[in-house]
Amino acid sequence: MAKANKSQISNETVATADSIAKATQRPGQSKEQTKLISAGIQKGIEQYKKQHKAKMREADKQRKKQSKVAVSVPHEPQTTSLESPQRQWLPWALLGLSWLGFIGYIYVNAS
Repeated sequence: MAKANKSQISNETVATADSIAKATQRPGQSKEQTKLISAGIQKGIEQYKKQHKAKMREADKQRKKQSKVAVSVPHEPQTTSLESPQRQWLPWALLGLSWLGFIGYIYVNAS
């Protein structure tokens, strides 16, 4: 099986390039010059399409990466303003108890 040439230009691109080349044709310009201009326009269109595809692939990769990160990290429940004052004392109380425990341990073992 023969592989299709990847640099083959689509019929739509050729038609677009020909219409643009004919629209910008100067008086006295030969058909050969118009064909060269059309070929340049075709190359430009193909290059633009390649760049656009590359950008879309990169954007798709980033979007998939972001969705994987969002799925893998569970969302923490939002605390309401009513819960915050009730739970603020707990860490401080535990810290104070641990200090008292360390001081008591040092006092008992030091004597």
